[in-house]
Amino acid sequence: MLVELDAKTNVGRIRSGNEDNFLVLDLSSAKSWVGIGESESAEELRRIELGERGLVLVVSDGMGGALAGDVASRMAVETVRDMLTGDDGEEGEGVCGPGTPLIECLRNATDYANFAIHRKSQEDPRCAGMGATLTAAAVSGDTLDFLQVGDSRAYMIRETEIKLATKDQSLVQQLVDVGQISEEEAETHMFRNVILQALGAQSDLAPVTGRVRIHQGDLLFLCSDGLSGKLRAEDILDIIARAGDDLSAACDSLINEANRRGGEDNITVILARFTGDELTKPDSGHIQIEMPLLDEERTMHFEDEDTTENP
Repeated sequence: MLVELDAKTNVGRIRSGNEDNFLVLDLSSAKSWVGIGESESAEELRRIELGERGLVLVVSDGMGGALAGDVASRMAVETVRDMLTGDDGEEGEGVCGPGTPLIECLRNATDYANFAIHRKSQEDPRCAGMGATLTAAAVSGDTLDFLQVGDSRAYMIRETEIKLATKDQSLVQQLVDVGQISEEEAETHMFRNVILQALGAQSDLAPVTGRVRIHQGDLLFLCSDGLSGKLRAEDILDIIARAGDDLSAACDSLINEANRRGGEDNITVILARFTGDELTKPDSGHIQIEMPLLDEERTMHFEDEDTTENP
């Protein structure tokens, strides 16, 4: 299977610094592209022949005062990368054992990222209260698994249909779920930026997962809320469609439109297209998102070495 992609991050029109980050990780070659600070593999990772080990794509939106937000998002993507590739020594080797599904490896790496960010926020006063969202896609064969912490988003696009593949872990989404407000009211609600879960904010983590079968020509779109807070799903679909096959132009247009509508937040996007003879053509534009459950007994737990003797 061939994966063509582009990824971009933009500071927006108001903020002085960028607290977003992203990760493109081809596990078969162990090559990675981190959005801020490392772009050596950028060109060769725009077109990937999917190998047996799979592909991981991540968007992370940091939060916290002073330097904390950009520290948190960078720790999120770099820790996930290092744990999945085994570059974190013995700890990394235990994240993804032989035969472990890629989504469980990603879940374990995310658990450790949560632990690392939480510990950093407690040890360094400059990072107190920091956290980060994490929206990730793990591609293995014709299966695409999602893992969600916070309110960055993933969308699937098939022919002329776009579907939100993740569910915001936010206060307004909870209010929508219980019927207290409508989807339309949620878009302008005063608490729309309040999230219920973030990496580093608590010691325990409960990511939400989802799964979709990939078909010929499917598109995956990941973004931070600097984009999704400005553009509705139909806006995203229209802009991508108008760009045709040019994924880079589509990403630029999406960012430009979010900035045109205010650009109060950082904006990060990843857009990927899946092609290849081994992928079946879709019977229709309908997109079915499954909600599998991970084996909780295989979830990894990490403890600070300084506190293991006195839990």
